[in-house]
Amino acid sequence: MPGTHLLPPNLLKLFAPRPPLPYARPVDKDIDRIHDKSVTGVADILNRLKEENTDHLFNAANNDDQMEEGEEPIFTHAEDTKRQIRREERRAKKAEQFRIAKDSYKPADDPEAIGDPYKTLFIARLHKSATDTDLRREFEVFGAIERVRIVRDKNKRSCGYAFVVFERERDMKGNFFFDGLSINLTLR
Repeated sequence: MPGTHLLPPNLLKLFAPRPPLPYARPVDKDIDRIHDKSVTGVADILNRLKEENTDHLFNAANNDDQMEEGEEPIFTHAEDTKRQIRREERRAKKAEQFRIAKDSYKPADDPEAIGDPYKTLFIARLHKSATDTDLRREFEVFGAIERVRIVRDKNKRSCGYAFVVFERERDMKGNFFFDGLSINLTLR
């Protein structure tokens, strides 16, 4: 530490390293009971496992009806590698589609993205079956609504969030917050 050389000797002792801990033999290990472990290779075990594995695959190929309910087929290393490659290709394709959609979307060009942000209420965790009329009915209690928009994907399924645009800003702000707590609305 910089500046420790300026400290008096009684405080300097506090920064001195402690002596190393003395070695203590483990209590749970008795030296007299420790036996020499003969370690051998695993080649014999691997050969035996390979034979059992291939025998099982050969029998399963001949008798597909012998698989029980819920039992998964055993794939060879080559098949498993191919499945992994296909999985990674699908993941990369989905990531590429997401990147293209993200780069091509411009909110300024979206005709649906209109309205004053100070009058707009964002609703998240919306149930997939909720409709515009459900939202309008729930939020008209708080003030006049200009428009309701549930965000949907290309297949016209709900993405789980929506925007409610009120006619007046005070309707949006004044009714939803009481002492910093927000109202938890559940749509049925």
